[in-house]
Amino acid sequence: MKKAGFVALIGEPNAGKSTLLNHFVGSKVSIVTHKVQTTRTKIRGIAIEDNSQIVFIDTPGLFKPKRRLDRAMVAAARSGAADADLLVLLIEAHRGLTDGVERILRDLSNSSEDRLVVLAINKIDKVKSPVLLSLTKQMNEVFSFSQTFLISADRGFGTKDLKLWLADKVPNGPWFYPEDQIADLSLKMIASEITREKLILRLHQELPYQLTVETENWNHRKDGSVRVDQIIYVSRGGHKGIILGNGGETIKAISIAAREELESFIGQRVHLFCQIKVREKWLNEPERYTEMGLDFNDGN
Repeated sequence: MKKAGFVALIGEPNAGKSTLLNHFVGSKVSIVTHKVQTTRTKIRGIAIEDNSQIVFIDTPGLFKPKRRLDRAMVAAARSGAADADLLVLLIEAHRGLTDGVERILRDLSNSSEDRLVVLAINKIDKVKSPVLLSLTKQMNEVFSFSQTFLISADRGFGTKDLKLWLADKVPNGPWFYPEDQIADLSLKMIASEITREKLILRLHQELPYQLTVETENWNHRKDGSVRVDQIIYVSRGGHKGIILGNGGETIKAISIAAREELESFIGQRVHLFCQIKVREKWLNEPERYTEMGLDFNDGN
């Protein structure tokens, strides 16, 4: 009998949710950088285990929102959790029970939803065994988890056991997606996320979250290649200069890295064209939120 269900990956920013999603799916569908709050919307990655189809929802990290964009991201995270059949709370082994994790646990305790909540203690390679045992005991005293897994999403330690357990627990029912589909994001949005990741990795502290990327056109050419046109929106003129770099070197390097990853992802030659536009108030434009898969009104 076939089984299928939605599993939300929740936790603080940078807990390893996107890394775990990409590991389970076997391909990169969610943005992964060393910076926090890089996942902005709910990204669904699809994994198969025996007769079970597990639809993982990688949610933006749950944190205290300050700006409209932050509030919309947190609303997307809460919505993703509400849509799920099971929840996996990821925490970092070396950080333990932080104030942010305590807030998430309070929310879970106050929820009327009767769902299985699994604890995944991630980055176990960063601490020694006694610390892990103590943290496992502490977490299960604070909240009644259905199961606890000790994992390293980056290295794959313990992830197979977690996936098998989830596959067994999802409800009976037909699969939601074709067997060969790994994500429910459009190729245009995946392309935008790839370029945004390269921007974040390249620019580090210079331009943290004051930019967004939209894929305007995706055109198939007669020679089998694809032309992709993207717009990078920034809020200040100075930001445009940072992205361009000296003689256009920075944007060229970013475009090459994004193009190569996109070609690897779709298995076709890609011609990527990136244009930078200054929109001082893009953070307050409903259209930008729609393109990111967020609800503008959630930021109110």
